[in-house]
Amino acid sequence: MAKPGKDIVIEVRGVVAGFGDHIVLDHVDLDVYRGEILGFVGGSGAGKSVLMRTVIGLLPKRVGTIKVFDTDMAAVTDLERQAIERRWGVLFQQGALFSSLTVKENLQFPVREHLDLSQEMLDEMAIAKLEMVGLDAKVCEKFPSELSGGMTKRVALARALALDPEIVFLDEPTSGLDPIGAGEFDTLIATLQRTLGLTVFMATHDLDSLHTVCDRIAVLADGKVIAAGTMDTMLASNHPWLKAYFHGKRARTSDMSRK
Repeated sequence: MAKPGKDIVIEVRGVVAGFGDHIVLDHVDLDVYRGEILGFVGGSGAGKSVLMRTVIGLLPKRVGTIKVFDTDMAAVTDLERQAIERRWGVLFQQGALFSSLTVKENLQFPVREHLDLSQEMLDEMAIAKLEMVGLDAKVCEKFPSELSGGMTKRVALARALALDPEIVFLDEPTSGLDPIGAGEFDTLIATLQRTLGLTVFMATHDLDSLHTVCDRIAVLADGKVIAAGTMDTMLASNHPWLKAYFHGKRARTSDMSRK
């Protein structure tokens, strides 16, 4: 699956994961290349979020190998895992902000866990990250319950960027947003990826996101990655699931193709 000349930062080989007797991931193989935005798609319940959570260690795999930065995550010490985890950030589907903490305190939480900084430095960091995602410093003292859906997503993204990661995992980043808000969030992701040199792993079902910001797409169906490539590759495929997904009624294929 590797491409010559491409630096693989996440390598998944033969991974099996599930819940009880239910197998969700059935010997999954996947590569994520440095500096790309990979859109990871599949039907509802197919296991997009399960793979993301398995890669970052929130769900255990049963068999297989997961390497991040060429390091086998099953063979690392606790200190080595912490060092690698500092190099990634995660935006969960619902934001997963701590409801009892202010926005500023939410952003400072991961930094306090890993670095010994003065309060002044922590406050400056929080404001800088908020501005990076298009929010004003006045948001700092708000609680998550006072935020709109779009603001919650941006604050959660700012927290994911708090430790200046190299990889960002995004779980359904545009879900719950109206089309304008989703489009603006896509633009923000693309801008941050370009300016910060991020590698982005985006689990999504948003066809607009796949078309506008993703460099490559990987498709999960029946517990396996059935295809990986550019949007042109997806549109050219004759696989029944890919045809239904990328050429369905809500797809962005040209009007001419439907005449």
